[in-house]
Amino acid sequence: MTSSASQGTGQQDDHARRLRIAVFNRIFSPTGGGAERYSIALVEQLAQAHEIHVFAQQIDHAWPGVNYHLISAPLRKPRWINQLWFATATWWATRRGFDVVHSHENTWHGEVQTVHVLPVKHNLFHGRTGWRRALRWVKVLTSPRLLVYCVLERLRYAAQTGRHVVVTSDSLKKIMAVTYPVCAETMSVITPGIAIPVTPTSDARKQQARVQLGLPKAARCLLFIGNDYRKKGLPALLEALPQLPEDVVLAVVGNPAQVSAFKKTLEGTAWGQRVFFLGALQDVSPAYEAADCLVHPTLEDTFAMVVLEAMAHGLPVIVSSERYCGISGLLRHGVNALILDDPKNAKALAASLSRLLGDGALQRQLGEQAEDFARQHQWETIAREQEKVYFSAVQAKNRLHA
Repeated sequence: MTSSASQGTGQQDDHARRLRIAVFNRIFSPTGGGAERYSIALVEQLAQAHEIHVFAQQIDHAWPGVNYHLISAPLRKPRWINQLWFATATWWATRRGFDVVHSHENTWHGEVQTVHVLPVKHNLFHGRTGWRRALRWVKVLTSPRLLVYCVLERLRYAAQTGRHVVVTSDSLKKIMAVTYPVCAETMSVITPGIAIPVTPTSDARKQQARVQLGLPKAARCLLFIGNDYRKKGLPALLEALPQLPEDVVLAVVGNPAQVSAFKKTLEGTAWGQRVFFLGALQDVSPAYEAADCLVHPTLEDTFAMVVLEAMAHGLPVIVSSERYCGISGLLRHGVNALILDDPKNAKALAASLSRLLGDGALQRQLGEQAEDFARQHQWETIAREQEKVYFSAVQAKNRLHA
């Protein structure tokens, strides 16, 4: 965890100020995903010292001292129109009266912009040259959806006094520096954090959690968590499962809208009954307690909070390499995680799972090292880094108006 804004953040009296901060997140709910949980955790920490105002279209959260503002959503689909509406409505609501505006969304306004996903521009143009790149421009210019996303993104990362761009991993920082070099000097890496569980997982708690979730007590349980099942690698995991012993089951947590399609692919298979779809859980802790390991063969994650959360619960983790998953740049293969070179390779994934499940000493080592790693990334420390960025933005604006 590093921060380019953590140096030269001003005088001690500035740090003692209570700031009035606006935070944008269209979905402010712990079931929304990693970006939403990141935003929520920072709000909870920073509300102890600052006046926090949350602006969202869906709010499923309550915290002492936090002010909530529901933004209307007259047209949720198509999504690009809703994104433009949200950006406009939040600009109007926060154009004055706040020391800092912090956006986790694709908006043109806000001193602090936290990036959780790969830039649209990168996804569209990376690796494309010549006529292939020209065709992409034609696609953008003839698509209102892509045009709005690209324009919003360009305005979001434009140079502006006091603006800071926060990314969640070093791998994302490298991509952003190439895609939008104008923001390279004001970019900081602030990784997601974790709250260490107060009560360690015991055999009794594991059994209790399995009963609560409807999982078999005696099985060895793999855990998969993700709202976009395909992007997070569930197809490869389902392909690997029949290569494992029959007492190995899989618990899938995430967006229930995708469950029916995946259940159809399991119909008629001998191992389909070993897969348990748990849907979106308001509290994911019982799933971590019930599992024996987390499997995250993701195809795209700028960080992957679920991996850090699992490690905080002492779970061994199997995760995609840094090419696919940002947190892996901080992990060591065979020391505190098992890292997959190619998450789409179901045979290699099955081999890693077999190795882990068949080696109790390795399970204990990875679990212990995972907890040590998680302790270095607690939310209290992460929030202090975020606070430094806020004060740096405020001081830059003050210098402009001095």
